[in-house]
Amino acid sequence: MTNNIKPALETPRQKQNRHKAMEAVKVLNAIKKEFKEPPKAMNYFYDLFEKVYCKQEALHTNKVKIGTMCIQIPSEIIYALDAVPLRLCNGFYTDDEIGSDLMPSKSCPLVKATVGHLASENFSDKPDIIFSPTTCDQKTKAGAIVQNFGYEVIDVDFPRTKESEESREYWRRSVRKFSSDMSKNLNKKLTKKNLKASIQKIGYAQTLYHKLNDFRKNRLVPILGKDMFLITNAFFFDKIDNWIAAVEELIEEVEQRAANQIHAGGKISPRIVYTGSPPIFPNYKIPLIVEQSDAIIVADETCSSNRMFNDRVSVDEWFLNDMIDSIADKYLKGCTCPIFTKNDDRIRRIVDLVRSYGADGVVYQAFAGCQVYEMEQRSVLAAMEKEGIAILYVESDYSPSQQGQLTTRVEAFVESLKNRRRMKK
Repeated sequence: MTNNIKPALETPRQKQNRHKAMEAVKVLNAIKKEFKEPPKAMNYFYDLFEKVYCKQEALHTNKVKIGTMCIQIPSEIIYALDAVPLRLCNGFYTDDEIGSDLMPSKSCPLVKATVGHLASENFSDKPDIIFSPTTCDQKTKAGAIVQNFGYEVIDVDFPRTKESEESREYWRRSVRKFSSDMSKNLNKKLTKKNLKASIQKIGYAQTLYHKLNDFRKNRLVPILGKDMFLITNAFFFDKIDNWIAAVEELIEEVEQRAANQIHAGGKISPRIVYTGSPPIFPNYKIPLIVEQSDAIIVADETCSSNRMFNDRVSVDEWFLNDMIDSIADKYLKGCTCPIFTKNDDRIRRIVDLVRSYGADGVVYQAFAGCQVYEMEQRSVLAAMEKEGIAILYVESDYSPSQQGQLTTRVEAFVESLKNRRRMKK
């Protein structure tokens, strides 16, 4: 008799839970076991993702949970009102399949997976209310679909340009309204004291990220990109104080690894800057292929990682309205999302990362159906060619079926970068 027989009366939700847990376990096992020994402090993050995505354990039972559909919703204001932000962007193929029944088949898999997740209500922590910025068109329209599932979804108007004073003021008004809507929904007053404390705490978290990230500039890199993506993705949903404590511990260990000249890569592993559609757990398909191919991701320009921590809120006067406007400026000025009509900032940012981190090349991933990243790849590729920077453009979705083809392309690119390195010696 076998002990692996599935329950005869398994409900659809139980089946979804089981499939999602299997996805999560497979990726976590790859992250933990298919590379050189990671820092021991990474066990906090491995255990966290296992609790949330494999065991469906809730983290925020005593807090109001604010679902956010994009990075552009200010976490500082949410924390200041004693609620917790939960970024709803989703990386599960199981949820992508559910969302495919609710959205056009050619839609972005991230958006389909987010809609599928909300439709299934398969949460460890379920959002009480959702704020959706009008950034990309698909997420904007997805908000209307999500409302049909019984969620309250509030749009936060976002401009499509960022250079003009008009767009800056437009976004400031949106953030002021968001603050007001949050206060009304939570029946709490936003105070100067609480907002200042929230800005400072998130600012400290950003400082820790950059301190950890700086070690990746070393010739011998003490931590792999797959672990950095896990750390930044944890910021989507973890308790912020726990996240801060875990990163502080990790920095101490990584600092010692750097002093001991421990290298997470191989002798001639090419250094990669990763950009494009965001890697969101467990859809680490391309990052894992890159590092399994003996390259090392030393930096990224994505909204699921580096872009979240780029700029701190810069406050001139610690008055409530001034702080709210400063928060708005941080989220607009620092944003390099391709939804903007002009996006020279993003190209400059990628080039700067290549130079600062001594990268050998760039991997640009675009999700099939993510029109803005698909459209912008031409201008990015042209800019990299002009700068003499090798770049690989990869289009993928959440399906596991592309693995072989993608691996072949990535391995060929990595080998070409290795050959360049050999020729320079």
